[in-house]
Amino acid sequence: MAPAQTPAKQLDKNNTGYRDQLISEYLPYVKRIVHRIAVHLPSTIDIDDLMNVGVIGLIQAVDRYDPKRDNKFMTYAVFRIKGAVLSELRSRDFLSRSNRRKIRDLENTYLKLEQKLGREVDDVEIAQEMGVSVEQVYRTKQMSNISFISFEELGYSSRDEKEKLMSYLVDNDDDALTLTRLKEVKEAVARAIEQLPEKERLVISLYYLDELTMKETGKVLSITESRVSQIHSQAVRRLRAKLRKEKLIDG
Repeated sequence: MAPAQTPAKQLDKNNTGYRDQLISEYLPYVKRIVHRIAVHLPSTIDIDDLMNVGVIGLIQAVDRYDPKRDNKFMTYAVFRIKGAVLSELRSRDFLSRSNRRKIRDLENTYLKLEQKLGREVDDVEIAQEMGVSVEQVYRTKQMSNISFISFEELGYSSRDEKEKLMSYLVDNDDDALTLTRLKEVKEAVARAIEQLPEKERLVISLYYLDELTMKETGKVLSITESRVSQIHSQAVRRLRAKLRKEKLIDG
């Protein structure tokens, strides 16, 4: 739920209480974002550490936000918070290049087996096909749920490129190349979502568009939270596979 206090654009940054007020108002967003990401993390990851990193991201958003720009502070802050948390996970090698390769191999194996057998396959079958343990398959599936599409997969690997993309997303700068690339991805995702089975389409809509938690999504659909997680994983694998097939993400 959005803060009810004065919008950031109406606040004077020279006001000594500006910084503390914004941080206080938007702290609930840090908790919500971290917990949405934490659902897909192993128990070895300290949530409090991620909360602290998220708060740092929020503070950076407050310090760097320009109220003269035509964008909402909430949009800018959410990007900064998510970016800080995901950067922290990458620094711990949780979202490293090798782990992203594992995710890609897992998704390709699912796609190949499902096409071969003409049905959904389970984790045991995937583990046997890949020659790994079921636990390894489970850990890789957890990683794949954290970030639907990474900057690197879109072809933005350097710090400057990532900053440029983030600037476009929050400020809507008129960059024809970035606009065209993101428009292609957006249209491809929309097409792919339309082709998903009904329940997967509902989970994606409730989780990403309505921003419900997996527990809340389960209540809406009258299924368990673990079942929502399974359906979400299936949907994300299908979407990423379709984007990869259309050469819109690397892989």
